[in-house]
Amino acid sequence: MLPRARTGLIALAAALLVLSGCGSDNGGGGQASKSKGSSSSLQTLTPGKLTIGTGQPAYSPWVEDDKPESGKGFEAAVAYAVAAKLGFAKSSVVWVRTPFDSVISPGPKDFDFNLQQFSITDQRKKAVDFSSPYYVTTPALVSIKGNRGADAKSLADLKDVTIGAAVGTTTLTAVQDAVQPTQKIQTFNSNEDAVQALRTKTIDVLAVDLPTALYLANAELKNGVIVGQLDTDQGGDKFGLLLQKGSPLTQPVTKAVDSLRQEGVLDALAKKWLTDTAGAPVLK
Repeated sequence: MLPRARTGLIALAAALLVLSGCGSDNGGGGQASKSKGSSSSLQTLTPGKLTIGTGQPAYSPWVEDDKPESGKGFEAAVAYAVAAKLGFAKSSVVWVRTPFDSVISPGPKDFDFNLQQFSITDQRKKAVDFSSPYYVTTPALVSIKGNRGADAKSLADLKDVTIGAAVGTTTLTAVQDAVQPTQKIQTFNSNEDAVQALRTKTIDVLAVDLPTALYLANAELKNGVIVGQLDTDQGGDKFGLLLQKGSPLTQPVTKAVDSLRQEGVLDALAKKWLTDTAGAPVLK
């Protein structure tokens, strides 16, 4: 039998161990604590920091001036809104740049989550995790300054212009239903073929999803312009925050995105950066 004093010391030591365990921030790799809204309870790549990845370069209106740390641009603003929901101040956010293809491949990641217009697909889910969607694409129209229809202000202004679209896409159906053009929509085997037709003025306006339209207008087309986006309930691709497969942050990040959606924050940011600032009005 152990002496009474020694038994008491063992009991005291055990109690202290339990108390110290309750106070741990788990920054080094244990299961994340269940406490809400506290960054110290989350198992991040670097304790006390939230590392967010995006592309290089990152284009407007997703990131303005290729500076995600400014918080300007739709995805930059979404990233900081999620960070705040997780309990991280803006000064605790670290940005890294990542190639698109390497991010969607299996394996360890050098970020806590990444956003650069990643569509959520079943195939990608085999290699990485996704949050719930922070954006659902809508059909849009892009053109070149000076083309017929490039300055259209309404759907009626597009009825008599030559519209092109990739065959078999939801965008093609949505544009046909919304515009009801007098001329048959020209179809192409790929967006690349359709873009070339726009450059050579075989078509006046090209119908694609809004993210593609923004990229074409900002990065691919000389004098490219966004004509506008369509008001439709026909959902397109869903963009999610991408995380390493099995990440302990997948659930809290998804909860943060869901909260921002329910509060109307995501819609407000989309209106600010993808409609107003980017010049992509909803055509009626």
